[in-house]
Amino acid sequence: MNVAHWLERRAEEMPLDLAVLSRPENRAISFEDLHARSTRWGHGLRRAGIEPGTRTLVMVRAGVDLVTLTWACFKAGVVPVLLDPGMGIPGFLRCVRQIRPEAFVGIPLAHAVAWSAPSAFESVRTRVTVGEWAIGGPTLESLAREDGRLLHPASPDDEAAVLFTSGSTGPAKGAVYTHRIFDAQVRALRAMYGFEPGEVDCAAFPLFSLFDAALGMTSLIPPVNPSRPGRCDPEEVARCIRAYHATTAFGSPAVWNRVATWCLANAFRLPDLHRIVIAGASVSPDLVLKLRMIMPGEVHTPYGATEALPVASIAGEALVGPRGEAPSGTCVATAHGAGTCVGRPAPGTDVRILPIHDGPMADAPALPSDAIGEIVVAGDVVTRSYAGLPDATARAKIVDADGRTWHRMGDLGRVDDAGRLWFMGRLAERLETTEGLLCTDSVEGTANAVSGRRCALVGVGTRPNQRAVLVVEGRTDGALATRLRAALPRVEAILFRRSMPVDPRHNAKIHRLDLGRWASGRVRLP
Repeated sequence: MNVAHWLERRAEEMPLDLAVLSRPENRAISFEDLHARSTRWGHGLRRAGIEPGTRTLVMVRAGVDLVTLTWACFKAGVVPVLLDPGMGIPGFLRCVRQIRPEAFVGIPLAHAVAWSAPSAFESVRTRVTVGEWAIGGPTLESLAREDGRLLHPASPDDEAAVLFTSGSTGPAKGAVYTHRIFDAQVRALRAMYGFEPGEVDCAAFPLFSLFDAALGMTSLIPPVNPSRPGRCDPEEVARCIRAYHATTAFGSPAVWNRVATWCLANAFRLPDLHRIVIAGASVSPDLVLKLRMIMPGEVHTPYGATEALPVASIAGEALVGPRGEAPSGTCVATAHGAGTCVGRPAPGTDVRILPIHDGPMADAPALPSDAIGEIVVAGDVVTRSYAGLPDATARAKIVDADGRTWHRMGDLGRVDDAGRLWFMGRLAERLETTEGLLCTDSVEGTANAVSGRRCALVGVGTRPNQRAVLVVEGRTDGALATRLRAALPRVEAILFRRSMPVDPRHNAKIHRLDLGRWASGRVRLP
């Protein structure tokens, strides 16, 4: 069941095809070479004394080396711990203390950071450097050997990796992935989107490169800083997609907003794109419409989380209607406060809506169709625990009478009579007013449609007596504020702000809790 069997298979089937093409590094590697190099590096990890099952902090820049090292870990049975590069030094060190890795493999700069904060790395017993200078320990290349085939005989439920959440509504947590989960994700993604070996994927989110290799696709890493994707140069990304004939692309709304705007302004099309997959935050109908004007394929917006991915997905036509016609589809209901439709559940994934509850929860009967509650999911793509955080695991997981683990997505939603899932907003960001519940995505869907800008609903005060405040991105506009008040009678105040605070991973998910604290100091309500 070792997920690395996918790379072995691709190396046999398509040895000379490119596995990774990294524009920032101007490097490329074939499936055959990736397989051989990751095997040598896997033997190098073993030679360094890193045993199967060892949680190993990996700090390598996105590109050929990160992909190679991750597959090397899988082959050796080593458990890579992958942290978000955009979380900043304090957040990074807090996560290291939480996970207590026993080994550390990283570039020289990462080792320098480790030496500057020794208390956070006191659990580390083995250090290996990726690069020419053996700063933190011997270089991995010096330990690598041609010692024959390497594929640790993992069982389905053995740990494969620890991937950290973005921490958008609380501290980042390490979700424990097993080989079974990775394998299920590969199969689900292929079934949902029809990925075929030989395709080229412009992966503007580095971790998706790992799925590319398993799916037999070339991972084209564009010139996008993974710590600040919203600051990418859209012309460079667009020209990269066209020059290398990318057939699919994956990234956050922050990337595709910039790319779509630039392409339309410069009459630049992406003729080879069969699909764009957008994840990380709610996707506006306007973005879907713009992207469909510059490519022949379809736009897809999956729903999920680090702990459970994919959960559901919806295609552009279902969101905005057929090409060349007036917008229709689910976006019409979104503009009238229905929330955001995220489609039907992924193959092998079950979705239920449970009553709203803030603390740990036992199993409970599902709510009826169209009732708003908390989204919980079960299936082979669902993680079962957080590393080193038993209390967080107890809060986020429900084990039913049949022994199945359900993950609490931390989101509010509903399932309509057609079996489609609608996202209503984050559970922690909901408002409870004297008039009842207000869901962020419901209010913001109307506000975005009226204003043509990005808006965020936040609460001032404490539940159940919160006051609803709408924050609008951009310059102050009194006429617009009047229209918004007319469309949203339950909103008591409207503020304007130059930009929204967003998550570092996708630069698209609004930090509404931080925004609420900002709004509290600027609004006076009777």
